[in-house]
Amino acid sequence: MSGPPGPLEIVAPRYGEASLADVLPAVLAVLGVPGAADTLGLRATLDGVRRIAVLLVDGLGWHQIPTAAPYAPTLAGLAATAGRPLTSAFPSTTPTSLVTLGTGTAPGAHGVLGFTLRIPGTDRVLNHVEWVADPEPLHWQPVPTQLQRAQAAGVAVTVVSRPEFGGSGLTVAANRGGDYRGATGVDALAGQMLTALAAGSGPTLVSGYHPDLDRHGHLTGVDSVPWRTAAADVDRLLARLVDGLPPDAALLVTADHGQLDIPVGHRVDLDTDPRLRAGVTVVAGEPRVRYLHVEPGARDDVIAGWSTVLGDTARVRTREEMVADGWFGPVPEEHLARIGDVVVVSNGTHAVLASRSEPPMASRLVAYHGADTAAEMTIPLLVVRG
Repeated sequence: MSGPPGPLEIVAPRYGEASLADVLPAVLAVLGVPGAADTLGLRATLDGVRRIAVLLVDGLGWHQIPTAAPYAPTLAGLAATAGRPLTSAFPSTTPTSLVTLGTGTAPGAHGVLGFTLRIPGTDRVLNHVEWVADPEPLHWQPVPTQLQRAQAAGVAVTVVSRPEFGGSGLTVAANRGGDYRGATGVDALAGQMLTALAAGSGPTLVSGYHPDLDRHGHLTGVDSVPWRTAAADVDRLLARLVDGLPPDAALLVTADHGQLDIPVGHRVDLDTDPRLRAGVTVVAGEPRVRYLHVEPGARDDVIAGWSTVLGDTARVRTREEMVADGWFGPVPEEHLARIGDVVVVSNGTHAVLASRSEPPMASRLVAYHGADTAAEMTIPLLVVRG
């Protein structure tokens, strides 16, 4: 019998079976929202629970938990006794995953199909983490959120995240429907989540978000000293939440993706190689998954050129192939043009940078994510009752 996939093995998203998209529908089913699908089987574990807190720890992949264990014993213990792996959305990147969690749908449906996307009909590239109001969030991401669905069914809904994220395009796309409360740092986040969880007596849903582990992984690498400190902070956050759970409450902990350190020698710069710019009009996505929008009639030449340059360090495929193979879930016609004509998925620990057309910091990061390795795609679901 084969064991779980190794960190560099390819993992496909398991939408509708065991993915990030299935978490909130299952939570709503536990809370009695009519028609909510409990694909994850949470009702059997959480019978009688009336209050649920869902915490997303940015960058906490399933494969990072053993690395964090020496600095995060609470996390390690929960993973061993109350944890199981799910898959992220694809691409395994924060904006796509946050909206996948919030809507309970695969990326094709909600349309936030990457870290950056070309706005169809223009040469403009939208960075979802810098997005404010253009394009209009309700148009760009039209799917109602699970928070709205819960609120309409009488569930008290609260979102707790960084103050600066309130009202952003990404927050509206992923978390509209809840009472937004700002919290900076793990102690404030735990306090606000527990306060919201304990308020009132009816069904309650609290959604929390913590970004620091991901940030330190990007800047200094997985298992660097700052990353270890961030892992210890995550552990303190989990310990406070577990200790503070009311008797009729539960805590679910998950993530948006994992991370991989990318060696300098495994990085190709598309902006300094004319062979990679030939025939390409707009580049979007991110270093581990590139979306290439090409000149009319140039697709086959672009595929041939990129395949020659990158060799076995990446898979160079058409948009139609990626959609047909189910990486995004079903994609309606209005969202297809957001995906590049050509999609380049990096293998192993390789990446394709864009040093001139993207912010300089993007080329100076240590860890990346976005592609389909187990280290990036496999995320935890930890379930704890009060």
